[in-house]
Amino acid sequence: MAVIEVSNLSKRYGDTVAVRDVSLAVEDGEIFGILGPNGAGKTTTVECVAGLRAPDSGTIRVLGRAPRDPQLRALVGVQLQESQLQEKLTVREALELYSAFYPAPADWRVLADELGLGDKLGTAYAKLSGGQKQRLSIALALIGDPRIAVLDELTTGLDPQARRDTWDLIESVRGRGVTVVLVTHFMEEAERLCDRIAVIDKGAVVALDTPAGLVSRAAVEQTIRFRPSAPLDDALLTVLPEVREVKRRGDRVEVIGSGNLLHAVSSVLAVHQIVAVDLRLEQASLDDAFVRLTGNRNQEQL
Repeated sequence: MAVIEVSNLSKRYGDTVAVRDVSLAVEDGEIFGILGPNGAGKTTTVECVAGLRAPDSGTIRVLGRAPRDPQLRALVGVQLQESQLQEKLTVREALELYSAFYPAPADWRVLADELGLGDKLGTAYAKLSGGQKQRLSIALALIGDPRIAVLDELTTGLDPQARRDTWDLIESVRGRGVTVVLVTHFMEEAERLCDRIAVIDKGAVVALDTPAGLVSRAAVEQTIRFRPSAPLDDALLTVLPEVREVKRRGDRVEVIGSGNLLHAVSSVLAVHQIVAVDLRLEQASLDDAFVRLTGNRNQEQL
């Protein structure tokens, strides 16, 4: 069952078209990713879904209601990329303040413990690390005990360990029965967390599929690299229908092809009692799919 339905959404700022005819649906209980380069229209899309901006055209339904329906305030938790708290506000004060906004909030003490903030309640916001600030952001998005959580670029600027800790938290949010809309421009993040992904570029949805489905669209050939344990005649591999090209780089062999390439090459080597030492298989990734679909390479990946 779709809990969010967006049809032909468009939004412009002056002469700039931020969102162009976007349509998508988010299913109950999934982590739905909105992926795209900076300035693609991701944040504008979710701000319209959250009722923070009015679209110029199109329709949006969240749990069957219009985004600005007052009844949605306790059902949709939102944490946007530019959210900031007053620097002297403590974690306890922030949780108590946000808790007061809802008629039946979650127990903020339990939430703080679950998100690893139990020992930081007296700490001022300015004194929190980047990862701790993101934990607090997630806690504030969940304080109303929502059915849907919209999380926008939560891991931007975090170190690798803090980013992975935040991924674990996002998975735990889904484990609470909350549908998550995750806005990101990190390929690894989207591939790790999301059940389905809408790729947005220049304000439009250019693809919507599972991570594996998007990767399959990349149609990028596979490459196998290895060092043969005994002399190997390239002709044994070039005759295989899966192999397009065989290259030599010193004592290493590089085989480029498609289909079930690894099985085909391994079978030939086994017949000739050759071991593939230091074997590496390189396949298409979500980053490859992103480049293929948008023509852009995410700068965060370079």
